[in-house]
Amino acid sequence: MQTKPALAPLPACRLPQPLIDGHGRPVHYLRLSVTDRCNLHCLYCRNLGRQQFIPHPQILRYEEIVRLVGLMSAGGVTKLRLTGGEPFVRRGCEHLLVMLRERFPQLDLRLTTNGTLVEPHVPLLGRLGLGAVNLSLDSFDRQTFAEVTGHDLLPAVLSALDALLAAGIRVKINAVAMRGINDRQLDDFIHAARSLPVDVRFIEFMPMGAGTHWSPESFWPAAEIFREVAARVALAPEQQVLRNAGPARMYRVLGGRGRLGFIAAVSNHFCASCNRLRLTCNGNLRTCLFDDHEYRLRGLLRHQACDDAQLARVLRLACLKKPVGAELLRNRPQGQAVAGTPMAAIGG
Repeated sequence: MQTKPALAPLPACRLPQPLIDGHGRPVHYLRLSVTDRCNLHCLYCRNLGRQQFIPHPQILRYEEIVRLVGLMSAGGVTKLRLTGGEPFVRRGCEHLLVMLRERFPQLDLRLTTNGTLVEPHVPLLGRLGLGAVNLSLDSFDRQTFAEVTGHDLLPAVLSALDALLAAGIRVKINAVAMRGINDRQLDDFIHAARSLPVDVRFIEFMPMGAGTHWSPESFWPAAEIFREVAARVALAPEQQVLRNAGPARMYRVLGGRGRLGFIAAVSNHFCASCNRLRLTCNGNLRTCLFDDHEYRLRGLLRHQACDDAQLARVLRLACLKKPVGAELLRNRPQGQAVAGTPMAAIGG
């Protein structure tokens, strides 16, 4: 029986060397998926057929996640977002959050959730001092919510929203804009931004993977959404001064408590200032959302001969090859998905 050869030794490296890509863009932000499983079946995330989940032994262990976060933190990552799937579908996700906060108190730790399972964990999230919770909420209409997600769980999400705000946790509501689905509900989103201290952000529907609900007819450009919103409410632009401010163009709702944002992920992408990496739940490093090339780290993490210095070098070499997503989009055939991998597998 053949045994796997030991990894060839790599030159020693110093971990604090910064993560910078070949275009001079420093990496400060890691989006980390803890699971590809979800209790919802959203039109824009999963394909219309039967979903195949990654077997649990292939999912990164929490200790492996903490190890990778440590290396990336040493390389300059200052913001970490846990995503899924739905993070709280995975058993013990709250323990991972505690581990990360205790080990890396300096990190801007955040979470993306669909809101259906988060309410029991709100007191813990408050104690951990999360920078923000992104709440996926594509409609305030119960029937539309069920149509988008496949489940009648809007009351649970709205209850979680109230609990998060009562705990003093910053909330960003993410709404995927879909023509023919939620395009007649702008008034509901505007009302939320007027009456609640939240950011409501409209995200262009991206054709990620095959078999989702995406079509040219369902695409609703951010510029059109902005024009329709601006005709309904007075807006004042916000200046983006923070390094990790993100891709949304934000506007204060004059006379209101919250803000509205517009993310033109397809029509007016933000690749020139991209500062992020993505880590899938099975340990694949993805340097660009629009590039299906991934670096498999799980095997290295579980190889006895691979130490932190070698892993850090792999991370830096991967960063150097990080593409400019806009160039990939320009070269894709008309009508083809922006990436072959669905969002459920990448991490939202």
